[in-house]
Amino acid sequence: MAGLIGVFGGTFDPPHYGHLNLATSASIALGLEKVLWVVTALPPHKPGVPITPLAARVAMVEATIGEDPRFELSKADIDRPGPHFALDTMRWLKERDPGGDFLYLMGEDSLRDLPTWHEPQRFLEVCEALGVMRRPEVEVDLDALERILREIRRRVRDGEAFRHLVPRAVADIIDQSRLYRHAAIPSA
Repeated sequence: MAGLIGVFGGTFDPPHYGHLNLATSASIALGLEKVLWVVTALPPHKPGVPITPLAARVAMVEATIGEDPRFELSKADIDRPGPHFALDTMRWLKERDPGGDFLYLMGEDSLRDLPTWHEPQRFLEVCEALGVMRRPEVEVDLDALERILREIRRRVRDGEAFRHLVPRAVADIIDQSRLYRHAAIPSA
């Protein structure tokens, strides 16, 4: 599968070690040329949910991926108006790199929910492949992952330790920008 480019989309609010581990594992296991981290500016599946400003989320993703040559920030969902559906993201990427072979990375929950996505059949048609991020020997508790995301935000809000849950540079951005200090805790 050499030459494939992984597309890893999300709100990344905040990016954490789970995201980094999934992207790294997919890169290695699938032999990806690189993984594009696509920060979704306006997630259509989260209407009315408070989301950290885009600039802060982009800075946190940049801090997370650092200098790792396997990873690159993509502006696919930043440089175009929303809503940002996966189908349109993949089309946008292919228009800019017609020779690129793109593999869409998703979790088991996304695969399960794929039939409810915007034009799922067309989405599958534009993907060279799907990469479902799951390790067979590990039971994935998606509810627990969602709780962890809320837990990071709650810990920050309540002044509790959280730095062990995110990369150091992300923790620094959270502190410097005073993110997640508000009373409402957005869902993951």
